[in-house]
Amino acid sequence: MTTGTEAGHRGYRHETAFYGWDEEYLSIVVPFLNGATQAGEPAVVAVRGVNAKLIHGAVQDPSSLSFIDADLHYGRPSSTIKAYRDLLTGHVANGAEQIRLIGEVPHPGVGRAWDWWARYEAAINHAYDDFPLWCVCPYDTRITPGGVLADVARTHPFVATADGSHAMSGRFEDPARFLRDRTATDADPLEAGPPAIDLVDPTPGAARRAVRDVGRGGALGADELDDLVMAVNEAVTNALRHGRPPVHLRVWPGPDRVVAAITDGGSGPADPFAGLLPATATSAGGLGLWLTHEICSHITLDSSDEGFTIRLVAGKPCVPSSTDL
Repeated sequence: MTTGTEAGHRGYRHETAFYGWDEEYLSIVVPFLNGATQAGEPAVVAVRGVNAKLIHGAVQDPSSLSFIDADLHYGRPSSTIKAYRDLLTGHVANGAEQIRLIGEVPHPGVGRAWDWWARYEAAINHAYDDFPLWCVCPYDTRITPGGVLADVARTHPFVATADGSHAMSGRFEDPARFLRDRTATDADPLEAGPPAIDLVDPTPGAARRAVRDVGRGGALGADELDDLVMAVNEAVTNALRHGRPPVHLRVWPGPDRVVAAITDGGSGPADPFAGLLPATATSAGGLGLWLTHEICSHITLDSSDEGFTIRLVAGKPCVPSSTDL
């Protein structure tokens, strides 16, 4: 970084901040953003409406900041990573030597499922490291579940505090290890009942037909059903091609969503960042998994002694309660 607490730091500096009241939030983010204004650095503020108003009323020059609606920007992790990379590329092309960002990542406290956002927080340590980016991800301890806060501590190398410090975190884990070792917490309540589809070693064509049949006339619109059919096709194809038999497809339709789980006897993708980072046609299995992340409303990845499971959700994902995290 060229300015601020960590002048001379190269690449991506990824910080979190925990706050319990509005004044504490402002004491963290306002000096950070004012520092960007004073240094003539681009600063992006991707926060929700209430915090946007707080920042507008407290910073030195709101017009020097680029505000983004976090509820719109943080739609799917894979899309968010691509959008940020495009944005950062543009700033660097315009000569920026440092870019600052306040980013409020969604979680159950704001009504969003968490698992793939936990993976996002780990993956961006790698995804943004070729940019001169200094980012603070604040979390409101009044509404953020304890399990989410634990994941946040494990995925951020640094912690910003209200007294102005930006210290290394003693709880940070290597992102690849975090992604390989973390067990998904977002199992859907629909899975407690019997599945409407239960197939072993289906061909991709049989999987597509079964999902379309059970989804037709249900909770999903035509486009959502098409997307789920495509995602299941990709997941089954990957399991048959890269996993180990048997491949097990189960589907649970619900009143506002459909959940599909594809399990095989393997250990999952060799690349821990697969699905979250933009893939190429030459990526072994990576392109299909990335496209799947682009079209589903939530995805979890689970590895266990029994094998690897990818869970695909179309429609409105179930958000676990704070006591479940």
